[in-house]
Amino acid sequence: MQVHPLIAPVVDLVFPPRCPLCGDGLAAQTGLCSACWSELAIPGEPSCVSCRRPLDAAQSAGSICAPCMANPPRHAGIAAATLYNDASRKLVLALKHGHRIALAPMLARLMAAQLPEEIGPDWLAVPVPLHRWRLWGRGFNQSALLARELAGLRGVEVGIDALVRRKRTPMLGGLGRSARAKALSGAFATGKGWEARLKGAQVLLVDDVLTSGATTDACLSVLWRAGVRKVMITCFARVLDEALDHV
Repeated sequence: MQVHPLIAPVVDLVFPPRCPLCGDGLAAQTGLCSACWSELAIPGEPSCVSCRRPLDAAQSAGSICAPCMANPPRHAGIAAATLYNDASRKLVLALKHGHRIALAPMLARLMAAQLPEEIGPDWLAVPVPLHRWRLWGRGFNQSALLARELAGLRGVEVGIDALVRRKRTPMLGGLGRSARAKALSGAFATGKGWEARLKGAQVLLVDDVLTSGATTDACLSVLWRAGVRKVMITCFARVLDEALDHV
């Protein structure tokens, strides 16, 4: 939620701007202090032309990473605002579990900066859904908040309920690839009334954190069955520990 410029001075007087990571004073309620900005790992070039995984500087532009060569992805790329490290983890936890939803605009701006120019009004932003019990418990879907902000920044349509989560799934951390796939089997479906809109659509699949890719892959399966034309994934933080040395 953006503060109107006319009341921003009053808000700053009552709630002095603070860096959401370290608590240092800021000039405005819009971001991080310079020291904390420098702690974020922003992926750059060169990167894999298939999934945009950061590559070693010695590799040439247009290269494909080893994981994509072994298992070509079904999506058109992953636009990650940051690589998952301690700084991005704190921001995600503050948004998701600390209920600091005012962080969503800043996180979305970082995500939008990594999106290719082609993402625009003819695309549909679809958040990775939460199961209704988790949604009721948390009160919001952080991926939906990010999708709404991205819609305003890039002029895309939002399909908040274009995907629904039909069953609760266990925590996937520590599970092998086959176990994750089994846990997510049948977890997602197209939302009621979205079948016609999804057919032939270009979809921007929005998530807060991309870890193994099992959840987004399960969403991709549903989207492809619905007849979408193209899917790009965007997230705030992408877990690629081996790529942190390349940024």
